[in-house]
Amino acid sequence: MNLPSGYVPVTLDLYDDYHRFFERTPQPTADLTFTNIWGWAEYFGLGLSFRDGLCWICQTRPETRYWAPVGDWNAVDWAEQPEIRGGVELFRVPEVLASVLTSALGSRVTAENDRGQWEYLYDRNDLAELPGAKFHKKKTHVNGYRRRYGEDYRILGDASNPDGVEHVLRLQEKWCRWRDCENSPSLQAENEAIFRVVGNWNRLPGLVGGALYVEDEIGAFAVGEKVGDMMVVHFEKVQAELKGVYQAINQAFASHSAQDVSLINREQDMDEPGLRQAKETYNPVGFLKKSRLVIAADAE
Repeated sequence: MNLPSGYVPVTLDLYDDYHRFFERTPQPTADLTFTNIWGWAEYFGLGLSFRDGLCWICQTRPETRYWAPVGDWNAVDWAEQPEIRGGVELFRVPEVLASVLTSALGSRVTAENDRGQWEYLYDRNDLAELPGAKFHKKKTHVNGYRRRYGEDYRILGDASNPDGVEHVLRLQEKWCRWRDCENSPSLQAENEAIFRVVGNWNRLPGLVGGALYVEDEIGAFAVGEKVGDMMVVHFEKVQAELKGVYQAINQAFASHSAQDVSLINREQDMDEPGLRQAKETYNPVGFLKKSRLVIAADAE
């Protein structure tokens, strides 16, 4: 990893420092949570730089890129930031930050919509209750699952489920064999991210998760974290041979692990047609829109 000057590799010891900046971010996204940064740090070769009211995020693999920084975007002299120079591109930039930078830098900023990075937002009550005709098929799948297998939902990290994290990792290993992760770089990268995050459950404050069991065997899990009034769902995996299990874990997590939020963020679709279609069938109520920004040189 060849990080620019002033950047340090992402380590768990940086959680508190990072979170102080993250809490001041006007429009936090799933991308910018420490859980996501830590989980994908090795794959993307991520580094952090803390200075001048911001924490910058630099990606070094497969090429050097700068992500949107966290911190109070409205209290920064953007022209003084080393990353704001001619030719630099900023990735995963939330809508609010794009507006702030355009106001601060004017014509130096060119924004390009990045639809594949938009994060899907859902009404929590919709996903928990599956009301009305627009959720009829989803509810039918959930009811079918319950008739076949019951509903044994257990909270991860709870004293009543001491082996839950181990069970999640075991199911993830099984899922990876089923999907042949070894021959898919993207699935292998996600597998490693899940092991990094779930394997450090007690060192990542704020993680929330639950699992569905069938006859004491784990059949599905979901892992997320609360960000303000929003629950971000980072990972979700199932035993696909269980009929209706995808819909069942989605509904159970919303119902039992996201009671105190109004929105559920199920992250982006990465421009994958199948994933986009699946996310749209759950009737999102909005998006956290993101763009790619190109910074031009300052006029002399």
